[in-house]
Amino acid sequence: MKPKVIVIAGPTASGKTALSIELAKKIKGEIISSDSMQIYKDMDIGTAKVTEAEKQGIKHYLIDVVAPNERYSVSDFKKDSEKAIEQILAKGKVPIVTGGTGLYIDSLIYGIEYPEMNFDPEYRNKLIQQAETEEGLKILYDEAMKIDAKAMEIISPNDKKRIIRILEIFKATGKNKTEQERLSRLQGTKYNFKVFAMDMAREKLYERINQRVEIMLEQGLVQEVKDLKAKYQCFPTAMQGLGYKEVVEYLEGKCTKEEMVEKIKQETRHYAKRQLTWFRKNKETVWLNAEDGIQNNVEIILEGYKN
Repeated sequence: MKPKVIVIAGPTASGKTALSIELAKKIKGEIISSDSMQIYKDMDIGTAKVTEAEKQGIKHYLIDVVAPNERYSVSDFKKDSEKAIEQILAKGKVPIVTGGTGLYIDSLIYGIEYPEMNFDPEYRNKLIQQAETEEGLKILYDEAMKIDAKAMEIISPNDKKRIIRILEIFKATGKNKTEQERLSRLQGTKYNFKVFAMDMAREKLYERINQRVEIMLEQGLVQEVKDLKAKYQCFPTAMQGLGYKEVVEYLEGKCTKEEMVEKIKQETRHYAKRQLTWFRKNKETVWLNAEDGIQNNVEIILEGYKN
C-alpha cells in the first residue's frame, strides 16, 4: 500500500499556510513548502514566507533552500520533496505538501520527471535580454505558443520566467514541456496523494490580495529588494517573482510608486486566477471553501485522509 501524502493547494492569499499548520497540529504532520519563491533565502516579505511564530513549532521543509542567484529547478524540487516525504514518514508523521506553485505540485502528484538538462547559459541570457522589451517578450511568447500551445494556455503573456522555460526545455531536449510530462506520467507515483485546494469568492480573494500587498509594503518590501540587489548583485530568476520585478522597475525609475503598487496588486490577482485554472485541471481534487473556517476544513481533510 502506498503511503498517504496530503496536498493543500490553491491561490495566493487563500489561507493555505494557516490551514496546513492547524492540520499538522491535529494529525502529527510536518509541512513541505511547494512555493517556488519561498525556496530562496532572504526573500521573506515579498513571498509572504511563514514566520517562526506562525509555524507554532511545526517543522517546515524546502524554505530558505538556495540563494536568489542560484538555479533551482522543478527536478530539484521533486527530488528534495520526495526526500522530505521519506524523512517525515520515517518519523511516523504525516507529510503535508502546501503551496501554490502548480508545476511543483504536479511534478509530485503525477510523478512527472523533468530530466536533468544541459541548459545553454548564453541562450538563456539572450532570452532574458530579449524579454526586457515589450516587443521582444511578445516575439518570445508567440514562439513559445508555436512550440507548446497546450502548456501556454495557462501562461500569461507577461510571465517572462515561464515563457523562457518553455523555450529552454525545447532547445535542450527537442521535446516540448507537454510531451515531457506525458511520457513521464506513464510511470505512476510512489505515494497516495490526497489533494485538497482552497477556493474563495473572487471578490473576497482579490480584497485579501490587495490587503496583503499593502502589508508587504508596510513591512519593507522596497528595502528588501534594495538589500537583495546589494547582496546578490544579479538574481535573474528570483527577480521575476511577483512583487520583486515591479519593485525593481520602480527603483530603476521605470514607474512611479503608485504605479508599482497597483501593478503588484493587478499582477497578483491575475496570478491567483491562473492558479485556480491550473488546479481545476485535476478532477480528483477536493475543493474547500476558505470562508467555511479553518476547523471545518481540517475536518473535511481528515475525513478525506481516512478514505
